[in-house]
Amino acid sequence: MACSVDLFGEIFTGANGTPSYRRGVTSYPRVGHFAHALSEGDLTAIFRCPGENTITIGHLRQDETVTADIKVDELLKKHFAVLGSTGVGKSSGVALLVREILKSKPDLRVLFVDPHNEYGSCFAPHADVIRPSNLRLPFWLFNFEEFVDVLFRGRPGVEEEVDILAELVPLARAQFASSRNSLDRAVLKRSDLKSTGFSVDTPVPYRLVDLVALIEERRGKLENRALVFNYTRLLSRIEHVRSDQRYAFMFDSANVGGDSMVEVVSELFKYPGNGRSVTVMQLAGFPAEVVDSVVSVVCRMAFELGLWSDGNLPMLLVCEEAHRYAPADRTMGFGPTRKALSRIAKEGRKYGIYLGLVTQRAAELDATILSQCSTVFAMRMTNECDQTILRAAVPDAAANLLSFVPSLGLREALGFGEGMPLPTRIRFAEMPAHLLPRSDATGCAAFSASGVDHSYIASIVERWRGPGVKSLQPNDGLVAASPIKSPLDAQRSPPPLLHEEDFTAPSRPTRYQPRFGSR
Repeated sequence: MACSVDLFGEIFTGANGTPSYRRGVTSYPRVGHFAHALSEGDLTAIFRCPGENTITIGHLRQDETVTADIKVDELLKKHFAVLGSTGVGKSSGVALLVREILKSKPDLRVLFVDPHNEYGSCFAPHADVIRPSNLRLPFWLFNFEEFVDVLFRGRPGVEEEVDILAELVPLARAQFASSRNSLDRAVLKRSDLKSTGFSVDTPVPYRLVDLVALIEERRGKLENRALVFNYTRLLSRIEHVRSDQRYAFMFDSANVGGDSMVEVVSELFKYPGNGRSVTVMQLAGFPAEVVDSVVSVVCRMAFELGLWSDGNLPMLLVCEEAHRYAPADRTMGFGPTRKALSRIAKEGRKYGIYLGLVTQRAAELDATILSQCSTVFAMRMTNECDQTILRAAVPDAAANLLSFVPSLGLREALGFGEGMPLPTRIRFAEMPAHLLPRSDATGCAAFSASGVDHSYIASIVERWRGPGVKSLQPNDGLVAASPIKSPLDAQRSPPPLLHEEDFTAPSRPTRYQPRFGSR
């Protein structure tokens, strides 16, 4: 009978007489040597990792008495990925990994990007859950591309309107800075732009009312009606977004003159944590057209926090459904989100910002970002394209193990890379039921058609429309609500209300790359 052998390392006797394992082979076997099955002692010597900071996440599949230990420093500093189809125990495996990491590194902060609202109950009482109702992410923290994406609701930006914003946003920032310094708040002229010291992306606050006033002032000086319409249309976009209650987390304090960046960063990343070290950002309640921008802002701020703190604030960013934010197809997704994740993957380890990617579609995830994950946990995958990507991500010597991927059981995984002493098949430990990830939705098991009435449907519609918007009952009178007024509204006439068809981007190409595909 013939067989093939892959050589990974060797067991040797250490200075204290105990068997130890090391990667690489210094003495190769000769033809005719006997082959022996690994004993429990051999497996223990290989996976014990003496002298390493390790965490235990389960046991070996071939011997349940031997624990599966992971080198936590290698796991974090060189990033990790958990890949697997729906229903194979991916989320519970991630929750277990993070819980064990936090036990080993209690000073670490963890931020979950949670598109399905699953992880809210996994880390109580050491976690804060962020939803649209309690998030405060001021619009001025969005960089220019992110802000344009919000204004145009995920559609390509109209070039003329984007140019207006690019010119006036720095002036609005400069006005706010000058008011804080008790200087003259007169509107800055175009010739003063270079002297302001601000760009469209400088993380300095500005008031939306100041930006609106600058746009209106420019519009009032124009005589060409075609150019006037660009300004009017831009003002209408800003008013529509500002008055939409679903965007209240961005615009609630749009006209309040205050710098809340310290409070936002402290609350979002839990520095100081006051006993809480995990932030779960639940994205299911956000408007679909703004989710990409929110993820982009959070990822970018996480990296820059590590950069400007000189790596003194270590953080793990766990991104569920990572293929949604960094898709392999460059024509899909949102460019700044991909850029933010890519920057963390390539440079984050230098500044203490670590990345954990979780996805059920490995083939749809950007291969460059996946390649930066030096430890991979591959769970059951039956899609041939996903298996092909996995083969490219693991060492050639471990490729033979991939034949097990389609037949792995629940909570089973193949572990590869720097965090593992040896590529092997493991089984994640089972967690208590109250710590398992679960969606906030009640699910079909809790549904009872007999309990559904108009008030129940009204509560659903109220959540659907967003906070602060009440459903009208059949006997309610339709009373027009008063529009939100800003301090400058009394000094100017409001722009004419535009319809949705007026927001359509021009048919001619623009210099801004459009996005395709569903969100």
